[in-house]
Amino acid sequence: MKVTFLGTGTSKGVPEVGCECSVCKSDNVKDKRLRSSVMIETGGKRILIDATPDFREQMLGMPFEKIDGVLITHEHYDHVGGLDDMRPFERFGDIDLYVERNVGDALRHRIPYCFADSRYGGVPKLNLKEIDCNPFEVEGVEIVPIRVYHHRLPILGYRIGGFAYLTDVKTVPDGELEKLKGLDVLVVSALQRRQHISHQTLDEAIALIGKVAPRRAYLTHLSHNMGLHEVVERELMEGVHVGYDKLELKVNS
Repeated sequence: MKVTFLGTGTSKGVPEVGCECSVCKSDNVKDKRLRSSVMIETGGKRILIDATPDFREQMLGMPFEKIDGVLITHEHYDHVGGLDDMRPFERFGDIDLYVERNVGDALRHRIPYCFADSRYGGVPKLNLKEIDCNPFEVEGVEIVPIRVYHHRLPILGYRIGGFAYLTDVKTVPDGELEKLKGLDVLVVSALQRRQHISHQTLDEAIALIGKVAPRRAYLTHLSHNMGLHEVVERELMEGVHVGYDKLELKVNS
């Protein structure tokens, strides 16, 4: 399995518009963060998790090939704002979006023209596939949804083989931790160092990693408040790393 980090930033991205902090002014490419998303390639299939407002820019650096499925974590704009930019991929056929019912309802309201019975030319051909917390398949690839909470909002993380992706996490029910045992790679969000109502801090993310005990772990959905990439990387325990845009991982499935 190959995993490519398309973006590792929070909703405002890094650098943040108008900010003069050392992170936003950094010359290190690893401190430049588009909104968070990953592309997973396994079994000859390409599966995207979330389509951010930066989707177009992210795809310019990727091979132009069919996307076999899009797993949506939740309906917040920084995770679905790029769905309209999937227009070029219509040449490969319809694109299936795997969503919970409330997320599907939100998307139908936000971009109704993508789901109309009669769609005008050029509109992305998106199909909503309703899911819940039960495992399902995308073109023969098993997906295990993980229930997590973004403050009080129930959202989904996903496990595919030895890889799991949890973004916008504040809490994970104990029962869901069992779904995360035996991972090769865990990707988990860590917004910043100080407390936040709906996102894990660095310390909270480290504690979750300790409970799950993956072979390797990578942090994502970082804000400029986390600090410089190289500084944070030096502070982390062995096996835990700061993710960065365009990072590619080989994962044991």
